[in-house]
This record gives sequence, structure tokens and C-alpha cells, in this order.
Amino acid sequence: MERERVEVIFEAFFEKYKKTEGDRTAWSAVWLETNDKGVLEINMTKCPRGTVFKLFVNRGKVAEVIGWDGFFAAAAQLEDSHPGIYDEGKIFSEMEFVL
Repeated sequence: MERERVEVIFEAFFEKYKKTEGDRTAWSAVWLETNDKGVLEINMTKCPRGTVFKLFVNRGKVAEVIGWDGFFAAAAQLEDSHPGIYDEGKIFSEMEFVL
């Protein structure tokens, strides 16, 4: 899937499902993906620091990055460190479906 399309889908998902972190200066939306390789959690947070992505595999944090460039770099590393856990086409097609 093209990077621009991924960004559009995730931004729309965020706007629809975001929740406040308490003081309304930070908002988050979380996507969980389960497959035979384990559980992937992608947390997108918008706060004064910017757009922050946290990636978890089987409940353990594997990355925390700022911005879309950081997200795509972390996703590429995730494919190397945890083969099969990050299927971009499947994840973002399903995310788009729930919109």
C-alpha cells in the first residue's frame, strides 16, 4: 500500500476513534492486530511533542517514534525483527473497513 494512502487511512481512523489522555492536550487511538505471529499494537498519539507512534509486539514496547517518517522506519525494522507481524496491506485495509 502506498505511504500516502496509509497516512490518510490512519489519520481518518485517529479522528474517528481518538480518546483523550486526561487533560485534553494529548489524544490517542490504538489499533490491535492479531495473527499467528503474535499481537501487534500501534498507538498513535497527538500531543504537544507532535504525532507519536508507539509499537508493541506481544505487549512489549519495541519502538516509540515521532512523525510519519519515524513510523515507516520503525515499521520496516519491525518487519525485520518480527517477520510476519506487520502486514501493512492487511492492517490498513481492515482499518479502512471500520471507518
